[in-house]
Amino acid sequence: MVTSRLRFYLSVWYAHTSESLCLPESPNMRIVDIVEKTQSLKSDIRNAYVDFSQMTCSAVAVVTDVIKDGKPVIGYGFNSNGLYGQGSLMRERFIPRIKAVDQDSLIDADGFIDPAAVNRAMRINEKPGGHGERSVAVGTLDMALWDALAKAHGLPLWRLLADRYNGGQADESVFVYAAGGYYYPGKGLDALKDEMQGYLDLGYDVVKMKIGGDGIDDDKARIEAVLDVVGEGRRLAVDANGRFDLQTAVAYAEMLKPYDLF
Repeated sequence: MVTSRLRFYLSVWYAHTSESLCLPESPNMRIVDIVEKTQSLKSDIRNAYVDFSQMTCSAVAVVTDVIKDGKPVIGYGFNSNGLYGQGSLMRERFIPRIKAVDQDSLIDADGFIDPAAVNRAMRINEKPGGHGERSVAVGTLDMALWDALAKAHGLPLWRLLADRYNGGQADESVFVYAAGGYYYPGKGLDALKDEMQGYLDLGYDVVKMKIGGDGIDDDKARIEAVLDVVGEGRRLAVDANGRFDLQTAVAYAEMLKPYDLF
Protein backbone atom coordinates (compact mmCIF):
# COMPACT_ATOMS: atom_id res chain seq x y z
CA MET A 1 0.00 0.00 0.00
CA VAL A 2 2.79 2.43 0.87
CA THR A 3 4.55 1.67 -2.39
CA SER A 4 1.47 2.32 -4.51
CA ARG A 5 0.67 5.56 -2.70
CA LEU A 6 4.17 6.90 -3.12
CA ARG A 7 4.23 5.87 -6.77
CA PHE A 8 0.98 7.80 -7.30
CA TYR A 9 2.31 10.92 -5.58
CA LEU A 10 5.56 10.77 -7.53
CA SER A 11 3.64 10.47 -10.79
CA VAL A 12 1.67 13.59 -9.89
CA TRP A 13 4.91 15.45 -9.19
CA TYR A 14 6.59 14.44 -12.46
CA ALA A 15 3.55 15.59 -14.39
CA HIS A 16 3.21 18.84 -12.53
CA THR A 17 6.23 20.95 -11.53
CA SER A 18 6.25 23.98 -9.26
CA GLU A 19 6.93 26.33 -12.16
CA SER A 20 3.28 26.18 -13.21
CA LEU A 21 1.92 26.93 -9.73
CA CYS A 22 0.16 30.11 -8.69
CA LEU A 23 -0.53 31.30 -5.16
CA PRO A 24 -4.11 30.77 -3.89
CA GLU A 25 -5.89 33.62 -2.13
CA SER A 26 -6.52 31.52 1.01
CA PRO A 27 -4.47 28.34 1.07
CA ASN A 28 -5.56 27.03 4.50
CA MET A 29 -2.75 24.55 3.98
CA ARG A 30 -2.98 21.22 5.79
CA ILE A 31 -0.96 18.02 5.66
CA VAL A 32 -3.26 15.21 4.59
CA ASP A 33 -0.76 12.38 4.19
CA ILE A 34 2.91 11.56 4.69
CA VAL A 35 4.37 8.56 2.89
CA GLU A 36 7.87 7.06 3.22
CA LYS A 37 9.37 4.43 0.95
CA THR A 38 12.69 2.77 1.71
CA GLN A 39 14.37 2.01 -1.61
CA SER A 40 17.33 -0.27 -2.23
CA LEU A 41 20.47 1.36 -3.64
CA LYS A 42 22.37 -1.90 -3.80
CA SER A 43 25.67 -1.55 -5.64
CA ASP A 44 29.15 -3.04 -5.77
CA ILE A 45 30.81 0.30 -5.04
CA ARG A 46 32.58 0.96 -1.73
CA ASN A 47 34.47 3.67 0.08
CA ALA A 48 37.13 3.29 2.77
CA TYR A 49 34.61 2.24 5.40
CA VAL A 50 31.48 0.69 3.90
CA ASP A 51 30.29 -1.05 0.79
CA PHE A 52 26.88 -0.47 -0.74
CA SER A 53 25.75 -4.10 -0.92
CA GLN A 54 22.87 -3.34 1.48
CA MET A 55 22.53 0.41 1.03
CA THR A 56 19.05 1.95 1.15
CA CYS A 57 17.55 5.41 0.85
CA SER A 58 14.30 6.94 2.15
CA ALA A 59 11.99 8.87 -0.18
CA VAL A 60 9.23 10.92 1.45
CA ALA A 61 6.09 12.58 0.09
CA VAL A 62 4.29 15.20 2.19
CA VAL A 63 0.83 15.58 0.65
CA THR A 64 -1.16 18.76 1.33
CA ASP A 65 -4.75 19.82 0.67
CA VAL A 66 -3.68 22.80 -1.45
CA ILE A 67 -4.77 22.23 -5.05
CA LYS A 68 -2.96 23.82 -7.97
CA ASP A 69 -4.27 23.33 -11.51
CA GLY A 70 -6.32 20.40 -10.26
CA LYS A 71 -3.35 18.68 -8.58
CA PRO A 72 -2.39 18.46 -4.90
CA VAL A 73 0.75 20.28 -3.78
CA ILE A 74 3.21 17.58 -2.67
CA GLY A 75 6.64 18.08 -1.14
CA TYR A 76 9.40 15.52 -1.64
CA GLY A 77 12.51 14.67 0.29
CA PHE A 78 15.17 11.98 0.23
CA ASN A 79 18.16 11.23 2.40
CA SER A 80 21.70 11.31 1.13
CA ASN A 81 23.31 8.40 -0.61
CA GLY A 82 25.37 6.40 1.88
CA LEU A 83 23.31 7.05 5.03
CA TYR A 84 20.73 4.22 4.83
CA GLY A 85 16.97 4.75 4.76
CA GLN A 86 15.31 5.77 8.03
CA GLY A 87 11.79 4.56 7.31
CA SER A 88 11.31 2.76 10.61
CA LEU A 89 12.08 5.90 12.62
CA MET A 90 9.75 7.98 10.49
CA ARG A 91 6.87 5.49 10.51
CA GLU A 92 7.15 4.58 14.20
CA ARG A 93 7.86 8.00 15.75
CA PHE A 94 7.97 11.11 13.62
CA ILE A 95 5.11 10.75 11.12
CA PRO A 96 2.56 9.62 13.78
CA ARG A 97 3.43 12.63 15.94
CA ILE A 98 2.86 15.04 13.06
CA LYS A 99 -0.51 13.46 12.34
CA ALA A 100 -1.53 13.39 16.02
CA VAL A 101 -1.25 17.11 16.80
CA ASP A 102 -3.88 19.74 16.04
CA GLN A 103 -3.20 20.56 12.41
CA ASP A 104 -4.02 24.22 13.03
CA SER A 105 -0.88 24.35 15.18
CA LEU A 106 1.24 23.50 12.13
CA ILE A 107 0.33 26.51 9.98
CA ASP A 108 1.57 30.09 10.13
CA ALA A 109 -0.41 33.33 10.29
CA ASP A 110 -0.78 33.35 6.49
CA GLY A 111 -2.30 29.87 6.38
CA PHE A 112 0.74 27.99 5.11
CA ILE A 113 2.62 25.06 6.61
CA ASP A 114 5.14 26.22 9.20
CA PRO A 115 8.15 23.86 8.90
CA ALA A 116 9.47 24.94 12.31
CA ALA A 117 6.18 24.04 13.98
CA VAL A 118 6.11 20.67 12.22
CA ASN A 119 9.70 20.07 13.27
CA ARG A 120 8.78 20.71 16.90
CA ALA A 121 5.80 18.38 16.64
CA MET A 122 7.79 15.48 15.21
CA ARG A 123 10.36 15.80 18.01
CA ILE A 124 7.89 15.71 20.90
CA ASN A 125 9.29 13.52 23.70
CA GLU A 126 12.71 13.33 22.05
CA LYS A 127 15.67 14.22 24.24
CA PRO A 128 18.10 16.86 22.93
CA GLY A 129 21.18 15.56 21.17
CA GLY A 130 22.00 11.90 20.79
CA HIS A 131 20.48 9.40 18.39
CA GLY A 132 22.59 10.18 15.32
CA GLU A 133 20.27 8.36 12.92
CA ARG A 134 17.41 10.58 14.08
CA SER A 135 18.86 13.60 12.27
CA VAL A 136 18.59 11.76 8.94
CA ALA A 137 14.92 10.95 9.48
CA VAL A 138 14.05 14.46 10.67
CA GLY A 139 16.08 16.08 7.90
CA THR A 140 14.38 14.05 5.18
CA LEU A 141 10.94 15.07 6.44
CA ASP A 142 12.12 18.67 6.78
CA MET A 143 13.26 18.65 3.15
CA ALA A 144 9.82 17.53 2.00
CA LEU A 145 8.08 20.15 4.15
CA TRP A 146 10.11 23.01 2.69
CA ASP A 147 9.57 21.65 -0.82
CA ALA A 148 5.81 21.66 -0.26
CA LEU A 149 5.88 25.17 1.18
CA ALA A 150 7.89 26.57 -1.73
CA LYS A 151 5.53 24.96 -4.22
CA ALA A 152 2.49 26.36 -2.41
CA HIS A 153 4.03 29.83 -2.72
CA GLY A 154 4.87 29.24 -6.37
CA LEU A 155 8.55 29.97 -5.70
CA PRO A 156 11.80 28.04 -6.00
CA LEU A 157 13.00 27.18 -2.50
CA TRP A 158 16.14 29.31 -2.76
CA ARG A 159 14.00 32.38 -3.40
CA LEU A 160 11.63 31.61 -0.52
CA LEU A 161 14.55 31.18 1.90
CA ALA A 162 16.30 34.34 0.68
CA ASP A 163 13.12 36.39 1.08
CA ARG A 164 12.44 35.05 4.56
CA TYR A 165 15.88 34.99 6.08
CA ASN A 166 18.22 37.21 4.08
CA GLY A 167 16.29 40.28 3.00
CA GLY A 168 15.75 38.85 -0.47
CA GLN A 169 19.48 38.61 -1.17
CA ALA A 170 20.72 35.39 -2.75
CA ASP A 171 24.06 34.36 -4.19
CA GLU A 172 24.31 34.49 -7.97
CA SER A 173 25.98 31.08 -7.98
CA VAL A 174 26.87 28.22 -5.65
CA PHE A 175 30.08 26.22 -5.75
CA VAL A 176 29.62 22.50 -6.39
CA TYR A 177 31.96 19.64 -7.16
CA ALA A 178 31.47 16.16 -8.59
CA ALA A 179 31.92 13.39 -6.02
CA GLY A 180 32.87 9.94 -7.24
CA GLY A 181 35.96 7.85 -7.55
CA TYR A 182 34.54 4.97 -5.55
CA TYR A 183 36.27 1.61 -5.41
CA TYR A 184 34.60 -0.93 -7.67
CA PRO A 185 35.50 -4.52 -8.59
CA GLY A 186 37.69 -4.53 -11.69
CA LYS A 187 37.83 -0.73 -11.85
CA GLY A 188 41.37 0.11 -12.96
CA LEU A 189 43.09 3.43 -13.49
CA ASP A 190 41.75 3.89 -17.01
CA ALA A 191 38.18 3.53 -15.81
CA LEU A 192 38.85 5.96 -12.97
CA LYS A 193 40.28 8.50 -15.39
CA ASP A 194 37.33 8.10 -17.76
CA GLU A 195 34.95 8.73 -14.86
CA MET A 196 36.71 11.92 -13.85
CA GLN A 197 36.93 13.13 -17.44
CA GLY A 198 33.20 12.63 -17.67
CA TYR A 199 32.68 15.02 -14.76
CA LEU A 200 34.88 17.63 -16.42
CA ASP A 201 32.91 17.20 -19.63
CA LEU A 202 29.76 17.99 -17.68
CA GLY A 203 31.27 21.31 -16.64
CA TYR A 204 32.58 20.58 -13.15
CA ASP A 205 35.83 22.30 -12.25
CA VAL A 206 36.60 20.26 -9.11
CA VAL A 207 36.18 16.51 -8.58
CA LYS A 208 36.43 14.32 -5.50
CA MET A 209 37.59 10.71 -5.22
CA LYS A 210 37.68 8.10 -2.47
CA ILE A 211 40.91 7.06 -0.79
CA GLY A 212 41.78 4.84 2.16
CA GLY A 213 40.07 1.74 0.84
CA ASP A 214 43.27 0.17 -0.48
CA GLY A 215 46.92 0.62 0.43
CA ILE A 216 48.66 3.97 0.36
CA ASP A 217 50.75 3.04 -2.70
CA ASP A 218 47.64 2.06 -4.65
CA ASP A 219 45.93 5.30 -3.67
CA LYS A 220 49.00 7.31 -4.68
CA ALA A 221 48.78 5.77 -8.15
CA ARG A 222 45.05 6.50 -8.32
CA ILE A 223 45.58 10.13 -7.31
CA GLU A 224 48.29 10.64 -9.90
CA ALA A 225 46.08 9.08 -12.56
CA VAL A 226 43.30 11.54 -11.77
CA LEU A 227 45.74 14.45 -11.72
CA ASP A 228 46.70 13.48 -15.26
CA VAL A 229 43.07 14.24 -16.13
CA VAL A 230 42.28 17.32 -14.05
CA GLY A 231 45.70 18.91 -14.43
CA GLU A 232 46.12 20.62 -11.04
CA GLY A 233 45.87 19.57 -7.42
CA ARG A 234 43.45 22.41 -6.67
CA ARG A 235 40.90 20.63 -8.87
CA LEU A 236 41.00 17.37 -6.91
CA ALA A 237 39.66 16.60 -3.43
CA VAL A 238 40.00 13.28 -1.63
CA ASP A 239 37.78 11.59 0.97
CA ALA A 240 38.85 8.81 3.35
CA ASN A 241 35.50 8.71 5.17
CA GLY A 242 37.11 8.88 8.59
CA ARG A 243 38.90 5.59 8.16
CA PHE A 244 42.41 6.45 9.32
CA ASP A 245 44.02 6.00 12.69
CA LEU A 246 46.64 8.59 13.69
CA GLN A 247 49.61 6.78 12.16
CA THR A 248 47.85 6.17 8.85
CA ALA A 249 46.51 9.72 8.72
CA VAL A 250 50.00 11.16 9.14
CA ALA A 251 51.40 8.83 6.48
CA TYR A 252 48.68 9.86 4.02
CA ALA A 253 49.18 13.53 4.84
CA GLU A 254 52.87 13.24 4.02
CA MET A 255 52.02 11.43 0.78
CA LEU A 256 49.41 14.01 -0.23
CA LYS A 257 51.34 17.15 0.69
CA PRO A 258 53.25 17.58 -2.60
CA TYR A 259 50.06 17.50 -4.67
CA ASP A 260 48.51 20.65 -3.11
CA LEU A 261 45.02 19.17 -3.36
CA PHE A 262 41.77 21.07 -2.99
